[in-house]
Amino acid sequence: MTGDDRYASVRYIVDDVQAAIDFYTTHLGFTLNASAAPAFADVVRGRLRLLLSGAPSSGARATPADANSPGRNRIHLPVENLDAEISRLRDAGLTFRGEAISGPGGRQILLCDPAGNLIELFQPAR
Repeated sequence: MTGDDRYASVRYIVDDVQAAIDFYTTHLGFTLNASAAPAFADVVRGRLRLLLSGAPSSGARATPADANSPGRNRIHLPVENLDAEISRLRDAGLTFRGEAISGPGGRQILLCDPAGNLIELFQPAR
């Protein structure tokens, strides 16, 4: 295997690379690693490298035409205080899918990026 083992990478197909960069860096604590907008950028948070692929990118072009909507998969971001994060992000005008739910492992809510990809904000049970 080759590549940079510092990161676990996930690719999201996005409609607007710059809007995705702004979303992840402004609201979710990612930093911009590299940008070749409008085709591609990657942002990093901890060991997660999120590959943002616009229509002109090879990653998007390699995606089958019938796979044109966001999936049920998502990145999972732990937070310390879910209610505070929900308030902060709602105040910023961001869109959630449903309300927060609780389970034996903690509480979570789904946030949408500008292309409709899902982000799970998760507060572990104490």
